[in-house]
Amino acid sequence: MNEIIFFGSNKEPKLIKNKPNKITKPIQFKFENENENEKQNQKQIKQIAACKGSIIFLFENGKAIEYSSENDSNQNPSKIQIENIQKVYASGTQVISILTIEGNVFAKGKNIDPENPNEFINISSLIEDTNDRIIQDIVSGAYSIYLLTSNQNVYEIGDNYDQKFGFETLKKRLKYPHWIMKNVSKIFSGNASESVFLLNSNQELFVCGVNDHGQLGLGESRKEEEITKLTKIQNIPKGKIIDIQCGAAHSIMLIEDEDHKRKIYSCGDPGHNGLGKNKDTHEFTEIKSSLFENDDNILEISCGNVHTLVLTSNHKLIGFGHNYWGQLGTGDTQYQYSPIQIELPKLRFNENIFNYHISCGLWKFCDISFKTENGEIIEAHKLILKYRLNQNQNEIEKLKEIISKKSIKESNQIFEMIYSNRIINPKLYSEIKEIINSNEKIEETMKRIYLNENENEKDFIIERKDKEYKFPKLILIMRSELYRGMFLSVINDTSNKVTDYSELSNKSFQILEYWIYSNQIKNQIQITQEIIDEIKTGIDYFQLNQTNPNLFDLLINKFNNQIQEQKEQQQKEQQQKEQQQKEQQQKEQQQKEQQQKEQEKEKTTEKEQEKCSIF
Repeated sequence: MNEIIFFGSNKEPKLIKNKPNKITKPIQFKFENENENEKQNQKQIKQIAACKGSIIFLFENGKAIEYSSENDSNQNPSKIQIENIQKVYASGTQVISILTIEGNVFAKGKNIDPENPNEFINISSLIEDTNDRIIQDIVSGAYSIYLLTSNQNVYEIGDNYDQKFGFETLKKRLKYPHWIMKNVSKIFSGNASESVFLLNSNQELFVCGVNDHGQLGLGESRKEEEITKLTKIQNIPKGKIIDIQCGAAHSIMLIEDEDHKRKIYSCGDPGHNGLGKNKDTHEFTEIKSSLFENDDNILEISCGNVHTLVLTSNHKLIGFGHNYWGQLGTGDTQYQYSPIQIELPKLRFNENIFNYHISCGLWKFCDISFKTENGEIIEAHKLILKYRLNQNQNEIEKLKEIISKKSIKESNQIFEMIYSNRIINPKLYSEIKEIINSNEKIEETMKRIYLNENENEKDFIIERKDKEYKFPKLILIMRSELYRGMFLSVINDTSNKVTDYSELSNKSFQILEYWIYSNQIKNQIQITQEIIDEIKTGIDYFQLNQTNPNLFDLLINKFNNQIQEQKEQQQKEQQQKEQQQKEQQQKEQQQKEQQQKEQEKEKTTEKEQEKCSIF
């Protein structure tokens, strides 16, 4: 019998029939293939691999089946026509890669062969060096597949966005495996990741790829958004690297120390969750939680796009991160910054936790695709488009037509404009003015704002005691109900009036300003209770559209973390002070003892002199 515990998105593909799209609590079921002919040949499930639109089941007899959104109408799997399968990987953009016992790698997907995305090809046979075609291991990233050969060479095939490996094929598909590095013992990536970690035989760790959230673990000194050449990580935790799992904006490392105790470390951006802590770090730092104590040994880690799961040896499943689809199995959709234990159903069929494995799929709430003039794909957030655009399908088609005539850079600017989380490029507005929002008054207001020749009319000025703050009106319309109502109520172009909101301190106002533009909090901001109280007032005043997690919750978490850090710093300073006092006391004691020795020596000398004088 095969026991599966499932939670998260049950939408595309729909793995469990007659269940909702969101399964927020773990459901246990027996895997039973409806094909009677296949039942006789299948044994226990060996591995499950999940990505956007596909779930692969690999059985111990080396056969595999695929549940796919393409054949989701009847909710039945299709058999993969490859024998002797050793390992399967499913990457974020529905790229499936398969390693056979013989050392061959077969793959399919639009990043491998756009013309035949559903046909497997032997990509290991495309390696130029015929003596280097036996593959020892494979991993998948969001857009690429990495091959580790028996000669310890690593190759990449797939998309090479952002010129991650310094190839001349910038933003083009790598049609053939490209050599990356030699003398490699292990390779690590993740189905939502645009980076790769390579461990050589000397236990040195190299990394390359996207680093926009510090997810490469290179430290504060390396803040480039892309690291285009393999770079050695200087500061890695002490111990043996067991595994590294990568999300879209975070990385998790599993280390075994000299006492054979396993610990997990993370780096990246907590704003995208999955870190196990509410503090960003550009270096791998340990995730500390009482859930990892009591001699628990960590068996396995797995990263989704923005969440993480951890399996321990005493029947604990622990999760943290994003939870919109219930992918943390907590019974709700609340985000979890700190590790939380997931309540599992009773293991009815197999009580040995060592026989269980965890697998996170790609949760990326992008379920509508747009193609640029060069045929490159941009995936958009459907819910945001529903909010920003007219929900009529004709308006979506208009947007697709516009994107089809734009470069990927211009297309990204258009979507930035629609999402309104960054500074707007007003020159692009004229091309999407008819579809920017279903509200007729907003449409008229935006035409008035962005078709006006007077640039000063496009900004709204909030005057403070010592400074003026300019906000593009489009951002305020999208982010604040107060200003949306203000601008929509203005018939003539007098809405660039200056207002003064002096109840907030400068620091609180700067926090709100940064949040309005970026939906984030600056790392270096020091939070106080007074600021929290002011921000609460400011949120109500500006009537800010809040997201989950919202600004107030993030401030509370940041404030609590800062208090904890201050306590730890005070304890450290106290310990240092006590140590200094102890050292000073020891020094004084040594000086005192030395003085006593010198005095005793002087007395002895005097006695000897007295004896000599007698004779």
